[in-house]
Amino acid sequence: MCYAPPMRDPAIRVILLPRDTNASGSVFGGVILSHVDLAGVVEARKHAAKDFVTACMREVEFTEPVYVGDVVSFYTETLRVGTTSVTVGSRSRPRGRRTRHRRCGSRRRRSSTSRWTSRGARFP
Repeated sequence: MCYAPPMRDPAIRVILLPRDTNASGSVFGGVILSHVDLAGVVEARKHAAKDFVTACMREVEFTEPVYVGDVVSFYTETLRVGTTSVTVGSRSRPRGRRTRHRRCGSRRRRSSTSRWTSRGARFP
C-alpha cells in the first residue's frame, strides 16, 4: 500500500541526476539519505533559526528503487520538540520520469535532528 502524504508542499523536491546512480542504474541509498537529512533540517528550522546537525536516523526502509530523472518529494513533520533537539519524521514520494505516475519510495524515514552548539544553549 502506498503512503499518501498530506495535501501540502514537500519540505524539498529534487530531480535525481546520472551522478547519483550506482552500477545497477538506480540511485545510491546514500544520496536519498542526504536528501532526507536536508528535509529534516528544513522542518527543524521552523522551530528555531539555529544551526542543526543530525544526531541519528532510525527506521530507514527502502521499498523500491529510484532512477535517474525521477522527481522525489520529501515530506516532513515534527514529532517532538525537546529543549535541545527536534525529532522529525520524513517520507519520500518519487514520481517516475518515464511513467509519470507516483511510486512509493519508502514507508517510513525518520530522523532525529539536534541543534549544533558548542556552549550547550537551549531553544528559546
